[in-house]
Amino acid sequence: MSEAHSEQLLAQVAALPHLPGVYRYFDAAGNVLYVGKARDLRKRVSNYFQKNHGGTRIGHMIGRIARLETTVVRSEAEALLLENNLIKTLNPRYNILFRDDKSYPYLKITGAPDKVNLAAQPASMFPRVAYYRGAVDRKHRYFGPYPSAWAVKESIQLLQKVFRLRTCEDTVFANRTRPCLLYQIKRCSGPCVNLVAPEDYRHDVESAEAFLRGDTQSVLANLESRMMAHAERLEFEQAAELRNQMGALSRVLHQQSVETSSENSDKDVDILAVKVQGGKACVNLAMVRGGRHLGDRAYFPSHIEDAAAVQDFDDIADAAPPQPVEVQVLEAFIAQHYLGVPVPPALITSVAVGRELIEALSQQSGVRITAVHNPREQRRIWLEMADKNAEIQLARLLAEEGSQQARTRALVEALDLAPDNIDTFRIECFDISHTAGEATQASCVVFHHHKMQNSEYRRYNINDITPGDDYAAMRQVLTRRYSKLAEAGRDPPDATPQQEPELPQAGTAEAAPQAKTSHRMPDLVLVDGGKGQVSMAREVFAELGLDLSLIVGVEKGEGRKVGLEELVFADGRHKASLARDSAALMLVAQIRDEAHRFAITGMRAARAKVRVGGSKLEEIPGVGPKKRASLLQRFGGIRGVAAASVDDIAKADGISRELAEEIYRALR
Repeated sequence: MSEAHSEQLLAQVAALPHLPGVYRYFDAAGNVLYVGKARDLRKRVSNYFQKNHGGTRIGHMIGRIARLETTVVRSEAEALLLENNLIKTLNPRYNILFRDDKSYPYLKITGAPDKVNLAAQPASMFPRVAYYRGAVDRKHRYFGPYPSAWAVKESIQLLQKVFRLRTCEDTVFANRTRPCLLYQIKRCSGPCVNLVAPEDYRHDVESAEAFLRGDTQSVLANLESRMMAHAERLEFEQAAELRNQMGALSRVLHQQSVETSSENSDKDVDILAVKVQGGKACVNLAMVRGGRHLGDRAYFPSHIEDAAAVQDFDDIADAAPPQPVEVQVLEAFIAQHYLGVPVPPALITSVAVGRELIEALSQQSGVRITAVHNPREQRRIWLEMADKNAEIQLARLLAEEGSQQARTRALVEALDLAPDNIDTFRIECFDISHTAGEATQASCVVFHHHKMQNSEYRRYNINDITPGDDYAAMRQVLTRRYSKLAEAGRDPPDATPQQEPELPQAGTAEAAPQAKTSHRMPDLVLVDGGKGQVSMAREVFAELGLDLSLIVGVEKGEGRKVGLEELVFADGRHKASLARDSAALMLVAQIRDEAHRFAITGMRAARAKVRVGGSKLEEIPGVGPKKRASLLQRFGGIRGVAAASVDDIAKADGISRELAEEIYRALR
């Protein structure tokens, strides 16, 4: 195998030190193949290049290695942490990788951790409880992380019921003159209108924090002592309030299905169960915080089989017994997941994990962490719950993937196609959306590997056409999408998708940075429309010299009813009608509907942006709502008004020559 590698690479391998470190393999295109750690860099890395590994998975990887990078560290623990940092950053092909783009939510209590500032502004005197997602700081108190937004909101509701803490924004708080509905239904103590003393509210905040930490008995004892003190001073109303608070807290504790042991470590626990089947894996993470079971979340790693082959190769080289795949998956999850998330002091795992990993986590977090894989009593119940949920989630994933594969195969057979590989069968679907010609947008959605690939979706702003001309819009988007590939005359292996103008939408997957992906001619081009749109697509493909058989139109059936769609072909074949329960038709409808959704959301965002711009007109003296509406209707939006001449503006209803000149100057 070493004969296939450059002398420079082999010399670099021979010169590696006998020290712990992390190594990275790259292919000729600069893509990261594998990130590994080693107690002895030279011994580990040189083992890859000592013999021919044939057509095995490890052999395929080694044959692609063109470049090597290494980093020497002080200890094996440092190597483990650096390895998983790089895995999350570089996304190597032959490592187990867990993707989680979502940050975890927290419950936040505003203000300094140890006191309420009685000399501060009124809103600062009364901390608020809120849902929070993002980076934490020392200005506020954070509890969590929680597995879901639902778990945070449920906890906030409990705090409102028992401790009646406010949830309103400071701006709302500062402008209240009477208590809100939450006060009326006994979910807030009304600090905004001074219905609770700052000192009493501070006690409630402290009790809420203790409750979230799991110190429920101390909270009840504190409430009882305060109640008795009020009673001794004959302050029966205050004593009754505390009695009611104790009753509410007792009911909440009674409703919690999980009864924790007296061990302090059981107040904050993570339960981790792993299942592997059919080349797929699921790790189910359940969280216990403050002694309350907050729910769970399932994670599905990628690259399982390739990574397991490399790991087995390393274990054999180190004369160590091969690790079960479940252990490899769970250790990869623990190492990657807790890089950016606080680690609780106790981990309950369905399989035993390495001591080195737990020690490295303890070293990184500064908290002594214990891991137990054969728990008893309540911990066993937690683990059995997590294990069952992992099994259910993995079965669901396998069922969904099997269903999608069946749909892809059914479509290939229905259209009499012969792709080289059904797993890489690629479909691109186009749709046009606008409102009476305003803010015309075209969408392109992509389907391959049996699922929609939203990172490869594109939106195209359509310009320089007659408003409402869907055929011209389709011509433009297809020309822009495929002209470069047609000019190249072949499929570029590592080209990135064309970056077309698109409107970002905050908080959606579409707004995320577009990842590099292979842009090649699809195996099928779906057009949302009948004969007219297919004819336009045929003209474009004929001009570009592309295969007409790729084009299929999705024509709505009689009465535009779902399930009665017909397929229209550009190469002269007769229309095809698929059975209503056909898996092929279900897939076509799924892709068509996704293209429509993606197009219409983009169009609405563009239209809203244009119409919001219309407020600039109302800022011009003499232009009221009626004149603004008249101008926007005549010119199709604020851009049209801005592009119009003084004479054209003056022709709008109600617009004088002088006002037209004023509008012209204001918009320029």
